[in-house]
Amino acid sequence: MIATGPFQVPRVPALAERLSPSVVQLHSSEYRVPDALPPGPVVVVGGGNTGYQVAAELSAAHEVHLSVGSRQAPVPQRILGRDVFRWLEALRLMHTPVDSRIGRRMKDGDTLIGSGPRKLRRRHGVAVHGRTTGASGTELSFADGARVTPSAVIWATGFAMDHSLVKVPVFDGDGAVAHERGVTAAPGLYFLGLPWQYTRGSALLGFVKDDARYIADRIAALQPATRSAASASTPNTPSTRTAQERRP
Repeated sequence: MIATGPFQVPRVPALAERLSPSVVQLHSSEYRVPDALPPGPVVVVGGGNTGYQVAAELSAAHEVHLSVGSRQAPVPQRILGRDVFRWLEALRLMHTPVDSRIGRRMKDGDTLIGSGPRKLRRRHGVAVHGRTTGASGTELSFADGARVTPSAVIWATGFAMDHSLVKVPVFDGDGAVAHERGVTAAPGLYFLGLPWQYTRGSALLGFVKDDARYIADRIAALQPATRSAASASTPNTPSTRTAQERRP
């Protein structure tokens, strides 16, 4: 069972190498508190939930710029007094299969939970820019034509998966795991916790149990056949122990 999760190798764009060593650079996985960054403007690169949340927190102590490559639909954290995930579960959207029409639309459209560019500008004074298009020396440039000279850059650019420990041919032409709900073509090799392994909740702690139960059932279904095969291969030889040897 490979259950190493989807967040393994921090992903940083190649243009980060063009920045001067005087600019502090961190991946979001390395960021802890605003005070750990030097004084001056901070650029957060990444338009997902992490990028928005880090930018909002930093705004209390720094001038902050957020670079957003692709827009995501904002969704309130709470709707009618309940957390949005309660609604998603109640509507069974967290359990919608990836191969369904709704599942395919959900997979291709990420959402911002409790964040959004308008809220970030109004409440936190964060300047929101387009995609980061260039880096040179101490300067970053963006698709909207803006340029910023930051003291620090936080790359909230996500993670890549690393399955290099798996030496079995269970990957497709793009390097993704070829599986059916975590079950691969290699006997006895299963994956758990992949993004959209079967549903939106497959890589989330609150919902991964559904995939775990499915795989456990598949493994359990193999047990009778395995035991029968083992019994058939074991010769029925009579015991040669004497009564005295068997006596406690």
